[in-house]
Amino acid sequence: MRKIIITIDGFSSCGKSTLARELASELNYVFIDSGAMYRAITLYFLRHHINWEKTKAVEKALSEINLEFQPSGEPGKSDMYLNDENVELLIRDMLVSENVSAIAAIKEVREFAVEQQQKMGKRKGLVMDGRDIGTTVFPRAELKIFVTADPAVRVERRFKELYEKNPKITIEEVKSNLEMRDYIDSNREVSPLRKADDAVVLDNTNLTRKEQFEKALEWANNKIASLQS
Repeated sequence: MRKIIITIDGFSSCGKSTLARELASELNYVFIDSGAMYRAITLYFLRHHINWEKTKAVEKALSEINLEFQPSGEPGKSDMYLNDENVELLIRDMLVSENVSAIAAIKEVREFAVEQQQKMGKRKGLVMDGRDIGTTVFPRAELKIFVTADPAVRVERRFKELYEKNPKITIEEVKSNLEMRDYIDSNREVSPLRKADDAVVLDNTNLTRKEQFEKALEWANNKIASLQS
């Protein structure tokens, strides 16, 4: 059975990582959470007080960063390791969320991450989610999915997710954070968030998690089948 690369791009809090993880598990593919890579870089910058407006400081910091995904013990799931430290929980912190889009917009940061991502995809059989996976990282991917949802639905989903970890957070904070990230992601100079011309759109505003998965799996199976002949 021929293996393909599946890219899943879209806005924050659209369930991209969940969908990518489920598809990878079902197809026995490798799942790469590109967002976790940018979050880990952001965590490093914050911890070490890196002035990310200074190119030399950014380049020096990146030279000291080693990113690796290691199995978490759960099917289809890997944890993000930053310099041999499991930071999977730490990179979901609100402070990281507030800064990740700005740091991910830096040319040197994106080049660093994209190079590593492309190496991961050489063997195919991979599902990767992010903002520019289908446009920049794997422009020749066999299946590109662009996930979207109504902004109010995205805010509600994100609020429920964060509230479990931080009951003090407000829905206004979440809304403001998502709006900021959407603007930065869509307007950055390097690899802005946009739908690839050959991507299929998956609007999950009114879909359950199961319905979303079944639709994406159907697309994947159809694409794989079409390449066998």
